[in-house]
Amino acid sequence: MSDQPQHGAYGDGARPRHRGPEETYGTQYAGYGRPHPGPGPMPAAAPETASGPVPAGAPPGTAATGQMPVAPPGAAAPGRPGVPRSGGSPLIAPGFRPALLTAALAVLVGGAAPLGPLPLAAAVLMLQAVTAAGWFRLNGMWPARQGIVLAFLGGLAADAGLLLTWSGQAAAVVLGTLGVWCLLTLTLHLRNRSGPDERLYALSAAFTATALTVVAAGFLATLDMAGSDAVTAGCAAVAVAALARTLPLPPWVSPAVALLAAAGAGIAAGQLTGLSGGGGLAGPAAAGGLLGLVAGGCALTGLRVASYDYPSRFVHMTAGVALPLTLAAPAVYLLGRAFV
Repeated sequence: MSDQPQHGAYGDGARPRHRGPEETYGTQYAGYGRPHPGPGPMPAAAPETASGPVPAGAPPGTAATGQMPVAPPGAAAPGRPGVPRSGGSPLIAPGFRPALLTAALAVLVGGAAPLGPLPLAAAVLMLQAVTAAGWFRLNGMWPARQGIVLAFLGGLAADAGLLLTWSGQAAAVVLGTLGVWCLLTLTLHLRNRSGPDERLYALSAAFTATALTVVAAGFLATLDMAGSDAVTAGCAAVAVAALARTLPLPPWVSPAVALLAAAGAGIAAGQLTGLSGGGGLAGPAAAGGLLGLVAGGCALTGLRVASYDYPSRFVHMTAGVALPLTLAAPAVYLLGRAFV
């Protein structure tokens, strides 16, 4: 048996093709059933080269030279392990299970709103915990216990401030908590001794996680300023939009269907709760439809963000669950105030 050529002879971009047992055996015994040629002069022996005999299954053009062709620099061999597949989309939608969890969380928040501030605060706290963990995991920073805990404590401080302050101070409480926690995050990141790019990336991820977690308290602020009807309608729209987005529809049709479904859910919730818009200028159907349409758009934005950069299953089960509902919180608050 001849010596196998070393990998260095194949260039940087190609490797020898390993044959399976069936292909090897078929090559070795392919000539056993052929008749022996008659007597005659022996053919002239082919001049041997320094590279050795030509392996079986070599590409055309190797019989004359006895050398394997060298792949051009930068060409990747097919099936080469360790090389990432190119051409695939980095966007992977969360799918049905995260959408089902989003709907369950939205039902929990929307159902807790009519029960009062404390049940709603408990439901929002669950949303904030999943949001903080999911954003850091979405950015590839795991485990990031200190950042997750800091962002979660910011959301907890916002919830406590909304529960303890007088009515009408919701916006000041949320903005004040956000400012204090961003300053605290910046102070803690001064101890980071990594490179400038890594520090900037970690700081931006921590700022965004803190902002999202604090902004999720907007459902509590809506309850304080506009009542529970807007919270219920917005959460219903998010739940329906997340589930409708998983339907097997064409890429450009699915978002439109999800938005229409969210608007329909908002209309239904507005009719059930008696939601009115603009001090009674708009009826429950119009107010609920507008709120559902905007909340559904925020939910689709959250699903899109959670689909970026080849997300893992853990990203889908955290960021893909929480972001659709978290991004809808400020929209529900603003429209809820407008409807008062």
